[in-house]
Amino acid sequence: MSNFYPYGKQSIDEKDIEAVINTLKSDFLTTGPKVKEFEDRICDKTGSNYCVAVCNGTAALHIAAISLLNKGEKVLTTPNSFLATSNAIIYADAVPVFVDINEDGNIDLDECEKRIKKDRDIKAIFGVHFSGNPLNQDKLRILKEQYKIKILEDCAHSLGASFKTEENTVVKAGSCKYSDLSILSFHPVKHITCGEGGAITTNSKELYDKMMILRTHGMQKHDFKNENMAFDKFGNVNPWYYEMQNIGFNYRITDFQCALGISQLEKLDNFIERRREIAQYYGKAFENNEYIKPLYKFDKGSAYHLYVIKIDFERINKTRAEVIQELNQKGVGTQVHYIPINKQPYYKNAGYGKENTPVMDKYYSECLSIPMYPALTDNDLSFILKTINEVVNIK
Repeated sequence: MSNFYPYGKQSIDEKDIEAVINTLKSDFLTTGPKVKEFEDRICDKTGSNYCVAVCNGTAALHIAAISLLNKGEKVLTTPNSFLATSNAIIYADAVPVFVDINEDGNIDLDECEKRIKKDRDIKAIFGVHFSGNPLNQDKLRILKEQYKIKILEDCAHSLGASFKTEENTVVKAGSCKYSDLSILSFHPVKHITCGEGGAITTNSKELYDKMMILRTHGMQKHDFKNENMAFDKFGNVNPWYYEMQNIGFNYRITDFQCALGISQLEKLDNFIERRREIAQYYGKAFENNEYIKPLYKFDKGSAYHLYVIKIDFERINKTRAEVIQELNQKGVGTQVHYIPINKQPYYKNAGYGKENTPVMDKYYSECLSIPMYPALTDNDLSFILKTINEVVNIK
């Protein structure tokens, strides 16, 4: 097979490679200046006040959850995400409560409001900007202001996305305008990559300080408890001294990863522009298709991490597995995003799996993610579409 098109792929150029090499030749490979520079660039791109860069998106979710949640709190979240979103709630000894999705794949925030009104033990929402499509910020504002709900936005899919509010203001993904925290992922299939990597953005100095300590073993060099050990006889801090007052983790990211991230961020706008062009191309191709429908109509605010189509497998008389295998044999890679988290064996053993989620259930039975990454040319897209039409027997 001469060409194979995966559902997602990194875009690396010579400038990226040079940035990494230069950092490898520098004095710092980790905990050096590139980490702070990358964090500052993320703040610039998202409009947030603070950023904590970490080793991956799951680590970002973990320390974000621990910083935000209290033990036993109920947290509304979506079944339509990667496992890490709800797992992080459990890491914090809190309780995930799965809520159905809207037709666009995002958590149903109207249903969230109904749940909050009925159950005041619900203290937070972990919402995902699924496929790159931001959560409704007008509804987040209501939930935040009227109900004092803690909100984490999982923006692993949406760096570079934006939402236009009813007041005509533009809210950038990761800005935390109507949330406490947002997380980002820099896995190779995401908009920019560090190889692996993640980050948390916030506008809260308190949460930022807490997460900075959690990132590095719980170590801190201020507000000491053991004053007799921290200070010398003249009252000066011993220069080697540090304390671990709470448990933490080694979730640091390297300088050469951040060098790659900085270089990638310079191309983010172009990456997003091309993703939107591809989304428009696909949208027009499927516009009058009776067997295949895009997850949602073209949205110029979406960052299009994924392009999801819904296929009527019964009408084409093929299973999804057959379609995936045939496409794969012809050079088109696909993926399913996602298997409902609440139906996973771990969660079913914990009592989940019987939630009333008809939209999610129907979505899962139809969804398929097709290739979406900036390097795809119009000729590539023409081949991908032709192949999809052949496999689903569209004349």
